[in-house]
Amino acid sequence: MRIAILNWSNRRIGGTGTYLSAVMPHLERAGHEVALWHEVNTPVDYAPIPLPPAAPVWSMTDLGLEPALAALASWRPHLLYAHGLLDPSVESRTLDIAPAVFFAHNYYGTCISGAKTFKNPVVTPCDRRFGWQCLAQYYPRRCGGLNPVTMLRLFKQQKDRLELLPRYGAIVTHSTHMQNEYVNHGLNASRVFNVKYASDLPESQDPAESSGSTHADSDRPWNLLFVGRMDELKGGRELLHALPAVVRNLGRKVRLTFAGDGPLRETWKALAAQVCRREPRLHVEFTGWVDRAAIDELFASSDLLVLPSLWPEPLALVGLEAARHHLPVAAFAVGGIGEWLMSGRNGFLAPGDPPTVGGLTDAIVACLRDPQTHARLKHGASGLSDDFAFDTHVELLLRAFIDVARAS
Repeated sequence: MRIAILNWSNRRIGGTGTYLSAVMPHLERAGHEVALWHEVNTPVDYAPIPLPPAAPVWSMTDLGLEPALAALASWRPHLLYAHGLLDPSVESRTLDIAPAVFFAHNYYGTCISGAKTFKNPVVTPCDRRFGWQCLAQYYPRRCGGLNPVTMLRLFKQQKDRLELLPRYGAIVTHSTHMQNEYVNHGLNASRVFNVKYASDLPESQDPAESSGSTHADSDRPWNLLFVGRMDELKGGRELLHALPAVVRNLGRKVRLTFAGDGPLRETWKALAAQVCRREPRLHVEFTGWVDRAAIDELFASSDLLVLPSLWPEPLALVGLEAARHHLPVAAFAVGGIGEWLMSGRNGFLAPGDPPTVGGLTDAIVACLRDPQTHARLKHGASGLSDDFAFDTHVELLLRAFIDVARAS
């Protein structure tokens, strides 16, 4: 089968870029030809998505729209595997070329801002069905920015995207939460699939047992880890405010490492300095973005991943990545997180409607309250990634591909 991957960029950006870098080699090894069609070549500070050596690539930016569409059509793909384009009118043109399957990595077509979150009066996940009524909520609930032109432009873009989705032979996503999101927006339930997956690391890179200790030595700090983008909805502020109470409840030193970057990094660093001055048993450091090997080392040397996302994460793959290192997780019960984080098994959930500092404090303390509990949670995390095997994901994905191609 000739499978053309459609994505807005050819760069390895976020979870989508990581996913495409993993899935294309799997498809090729399964005997399929793959190609990449994309709109833009940016942002240039991200590496290109690695492609199989013989895979064709067509850039709308380089070729122009009509020649790029003609090149895609002349390749005669049996199936398009789409991951989101910037321009719905371009997306509509591609759907004239071949049967298509869409992967909903995020709230594509179901939220003006894409965050699915109210920020006023408190940050709270939104479960509304997308429609014109969202325009009335946008400013009072601070769903996005304050520019009305941007609001209307984004509303039209998402409306057009939602109207295109029924043209796909199947919608696939990676959580029941996202599956329900699209069924609730009127997509045919028989054509919306949860094809779950975790990170795809080669067997040679399978991590060893975490080196984080579970002994009761009170001189050794508990090592906490945050991995991700540093913006308001990722909850770093709430995590920092929770730390003093965590220390008081545990009666033990706590060390927190922030791995990542984003617009609020300097703000969080300043807040961390204030918090640490008030509580000398706390130490917080910021590493910036680090490479794969360094992330693995941080996972292996940590006792707990804290995932304080305030918005409804579609799945939060970083938690499943932590499971490969037998690392428990404390997080808010938002979005798809509760599908892999089970309180008392591989970590603890804090209430997420709304998320609160006190709830996060309790979840962290529950994970680390004694060495026996922590050891049990590590054991529970160790078997979790088997439930989200990437090979199984590709196997189920190919079944959907075959069904859609045959039905065309």
